[in-house]
Amino acid sequence: MSGEPANSKPANSKPGSSKSSKDVANGREDGSLPKREPSTAEDIAAFVAKAKAMSPYAAGGKGRLVFALDATMSRQPTWDMACALQADMFREAASLGSLDIRLVYYRGLNECRATGWISDSATLARLMGKIDCRGGNTQIGKVLSEARREAVASGVRAVVFVGDAMEESADELCVKAGELGLLKVPVFMFQEGHDATVEQTFREIARLTGGAWSRFDPGAAAQLGELLRAAAAYAAGGREALLRLSKSGSGAAGLLGQIK
Repeated sequence: MSGEPANSKPANSKPGSSKSSKDVANGREDGSLPKREPSTAEDIAAFVAKAKAMSPYAAGGKGRLVFALDATMSRQPTWDMACALQADMFREAASLGSLDIRLVYYRGLNECRATGWISDSATLARLMGKIDCRGGNTQIGKVLSEARREAVASGVRAVVFVGDAMEESADELCVKAGELGLLKVPVFMFQEGHDATVEQTFREIARLTGGAWSRFDPGAAAQLGELLRAAAAYAAGGREALLRLSKSGSGAAGLLGQIK
């Protein structure tokens, strides 16, 4: 058939030799593919250690928290509640050191935005007050990608996500979560409501990152407030701060048992 490769031997082939140029390129006299050496435990450990070393996390440094919210149409009541509660995060962190928050939100058809690092509640409240919720699908994958980019660029102690839905590929989200786990950036997934599919994915994201999952009832400001204060305490003071807070709040205690 026209277009088929010719089977004739190259002009410089030696008589009796069946070795083709492809065989030579693959480095095998018999033309077989090179044998793949299995990864050793040491190789895997070295890779994980290198990935963890990429994280600029430093004990005692300024706490940096990515605060991510679903801002699709149905989320306006919770957005308003979070806007009122975010000051509690700064107050909780103030007793431990300092806290910078980077707000990340998605809404509409393809809009996912992030603010700069904010160090006071008044500025954050002013920014959140200018944002309205708009209809659209979830974009949790973009939130996780932004958190990873920022973790590598300037360091992130923890990520908080507040939402009630998940309309993306769970497997793809878990891959992104695993990357954050290697960077030692825990994600706190706070679920509003009781959707079982959402819970399964949110729990897995939290597990893969070494973070924690928790549910709060719709409109329950006190429950969400406890969870946000606990996440802020962890971002500013680590596990020790969360341990101290757990003695006075059930929200912190529930998270502490999950964090690796």
